[in-house]
Amino acid sequence: MVLEVAVLTVKAGAQIEFENAFQRASTILVDMPGYISCELQRCIETKNQYVLLVRWQTLEDHTLGFRRSPEYQTWRALLHHFYEPFPTVEHYETVLSHGKFPQS
Repeated sequence: MVLEVAVLTVKAGAQIEFENAFQRASTILVDMPGYISCELQRCIETKNQYVLLVRWQTLEDHTLGFRRSPEYQTWRALLHHFYEPFPTVEHYETVLSHGKFPQS
């Protein structure tokens, strides 16, 4: 599994509009080959900063499959105009994992 991590800085005042657009855009990911899951987290201290975490089966599922797909153009149109500056996307692989998850 590969974890895609992007720190997203959204133009000030556009947070609600961005979150609504992201809700629509996130449905694109679900049908992409190799997609596992995604999370969008909002920063508590910096209200217009988010972190996007997307889990892919392989690096190529993201870099070749998603980024070169026609669906990526829709993703881009929905979201890219919100970013200032444009985010850097990095990929991580698990070295160690353990945790205790709260019950709902």
